[in-house]
Amino acid sequence: MNAGGRYSGRHDVPLSPRGVTQAEATARRVAAHAPVAAVVTSPLSRCTATARLLSAALSGAPVVIEPDLIECDFGEWEGLTFAEVRSRWPAELEAWLASTSAAPPGGESFVDVAARTERAVASIRSRHPEATVAVVSHVSPIKLLLRDALAATDDFLHRLYLDPCGVSIVDYWADGGVAVRTVNESGHLGSGP
Repeated sequence: MNAGGRYSGRHDVPLSPRGVTQAEATARRVAAHAPVAAVVTSPLSRCTATARLLSAALSGAPVVIEPDLIECDFGEWEGLTFAEVRSRWPAELEAWLASTSAAPPGGESFVDVAARTERAVASIRSRHPEATVAVVSHVSPIKLLLRDALAATDDFLHRLYLDPCGVSIVDYWADGGVAVRTVNESGHLGSGP
């Protein structure tokens, strides 16, 4: 789905062979941040497979499923490219691009995804208040987490590109402070298609 530029959304698409290679490289990269207290993941198999690889590289850090980290439900747009969506739903696409409260037909708005992501972050922080945690999620929740951490506007969501298995690092402190160390670090993935 990634290679074809398609909205994967809630489809439980397994990792491709390239996806496995990328996840293995990411596991090695994340292991450089050891110790990691836990690997918290979306319930979709492409994430749980990545989380298991991270756990193995981190000497067995526990893998915790967090349902609120699941990807946006793109409704009728799932499995389609941006160009296909634009040709079939031009008005709906423009509304979605203009407002985080708009949802794809039969899908979920970014406002709803943001609420889930905020719950997930709060839960992770309460369970691991002073520990490093690896989070395995999807483009939409990660973009929303980064938008909030950077105090960016909603325009950020459609301007930031995230690679599959890119690494972003966000620090949270008990006093409410937050700092973004990296966004979409992908050097560990090498180059090529």
